[in-house]
Amino acid sequence: MSLRYALLAILRVGPLSGYDLQKQFSQSVGHVWHAPDSQIYPELRKMASLGLIEGEEQARGERGTRRVYHVTDAGNAAFEEWMASPLDYQRVRDPAHLRAAYLETTTPEAAREFLTRHIAVWEDELAQFQGQLDAIELMSSTMLSRRLSVTPPANRERTIAYKRFTYEGLAERARTEIDWARRGLELVDRIEG
Repeated sequence: MSLRYALLAILRVGPLSGYDLQKQFSQSVGHVWHAPDSQIYPELRKMASLGLIEGEEQARGERGTRRVYHVTDAGNAAFEEWMASPLDYQRVRDPAHLRAAYLETTTPEAAREFLTRHIAVWEDELAQFQGQLDAIELMSSTMLSRRLSVTPPANRERTIAYKRFTYEGLAERARTEIDWARRGLELVDRIEG
């Protein structure tokens, strides 16, 4: 269900084609809610059937058309209701920490390789999150610029602050995962020699 609200959040800024929505998703919401294209397009169809969004055909070039989606009043109401409702926290499914719980069953080399790869993945994530923070500070984020263009001037600083807060939390999570894996490498060295 969170995918639905992530899509509504983007579309509330302004109408987008499925392709443009997918690009905006990966550049913004995709940092906090991963969804492949194979999930986005079916969800758009469901949202349209529920009356949360409407699609309209627009000319594209001389012969082509594209479908552009926009949020309906019902979609805005559903989004606002979702934002006001308590979050339903789910139990964590974490394959990396699950694997770490059983590192004693593998070789020290495999354990080191796993932990080294974990560090690399999270360093890449950290770089992306830091890039988003830099874009927020420099006001060079396309999605943030789009959002601010439809935000009343009195609420713009508030919008920027919450975006910054989100990416600061994601960056901190990435640093925590990197530190955890580095401690894991130290543990492997201490135990395995």
